[in-house]
Amino acid sequence: MTSTASALRRGWRRALPAALSAALSAALSAAFPAAVAAVLLPGAALADITVGLIVPATGSTAALGIPAKNTAALFPDEIGGEKLRLIVVDDASDPTTATTQARRLVTEEKVDVILGSVMTGAAIAVAGVANETGVPQLALSPIDLPAGKDAWTFRMPQNVTLMAKAVVEHMRAKNVKTLGFIGFSDAWGDFWLRDLKALAEPAGLKLVAEERYARADTSVTGQVLKLLAARPDAVLVGASGTAAALPNIALRERGYKGQIYQTHGAVTHDFIRIGGASVEGTILASGPVIVADQLPESSPVRAPALAYVTKYEEKYGANTRTQFGAHTWDAVQVLNRAVPAALKTAKPGTKEFRAALRDALENEKEIAATQGVYNFTKDDHFGLDQRGYVLLSIEGGKWKLVK
Repeated sequence: MTSTASALRRGWRRALPAALSAALSAALSAAFPAAVAAVLLPGAALADITVGLIVPATGSTAALGIPAKNTAALFPDEIGGEKLRLIVVDDASDPTTATTQARRLVTEEKVDVILGSVMTGAAIAVAGVANETGVPQLALSPIDLPAGKDAWTFRMPQNVTLMAKAVVEHMRAKNVKTLGFIGFSDAWGDFWLRDLKALAEPAGLKLVAEERYARADTSVTGQVLKLLAARPDAVLVGASGTAAALPNIALRERGYKGQIYQTHGAVTHDFIRIGGASVEGTILASGPVIVADQLPESSPVRAPALAYVTKYEEKYGANTRTQFGAHTWDAVQVLNRAVPAALKTAKPGTKEFRAALRDALENEKEIAATQGVYNFTKDDHFGLDQRGYVLLSIEGGKWKLVK
């Protein structure tokens, strides 16, 4: 089909009233080959690309979900040359609500792909629906799933194991010998504690204390006292959002002088605002978008990261960037590559298109985005390598790239 015909199908048909369809079709039949005019007939029109975004806009994880929701306002009007229909829903930081929302998006809205959730437990819940119904999911949390249960789930954030290796390597370089852990008593804390235990001993680190707390807790005094009694050289906090600042505050208030590490779940400006002086010097694993302007010119991530940061902060203000909004933006960058490939074999709104989209996600390579370069495969639905992380420190209330 000629580019002129494509423009007619994608532009004129949407713009003109239905009453003109017959006249337009007749005119095109005279000006172009019959096969070209036929694409304007009602039965031949392509459906919109329907995307459902599930985020915790309210509840305990809202600090992570709101930037993702904000980013949705920056989405393009089209993906792969077809109109984008975006539906944003709130999971209220609750896995059960996330399940309900995912089912509604699939059954009532007939979505072609689901983005979300940012909350770990909610993302796992959505993955169950995606696997059951055969709808691709671009998870905004680095969830682990049982073997055979992630055929339809692709993760935008970095694998916890990838980030844990970066943190442990820094500990070893700084001659840390003993380590304490305090993390959420949920899947996020579980992931980090699991990988820490697997990586610590080979790196010469001894885990001397492990404590847990709930996302909604307002005090970790008891857990911190136990950590202090173990006298670790360093402490890793396996938490996210503003609640990740609690251990920092409690440890410093009680005189702890050792190095404190945090995960990429804590990399928000609200973490710095709430933690204040207690988070100064903290080392955090992070996606590169947070320090986009500090990345070397040779980085394939620098240009897309700076483009997103500029667009986001022009709308929402300086220093409002977060990893969670960036993951949402990166989902669109991945779809920009995968959707055109899927459109070659099927129309949106069909199970054939959803299957084609999944296949395209597994085969498109070197997709440079704000948080790394994506190379999903059939056996790897994380897709990021060492280009997808940096280490940061907090100095003077600002992020600084650790060289």
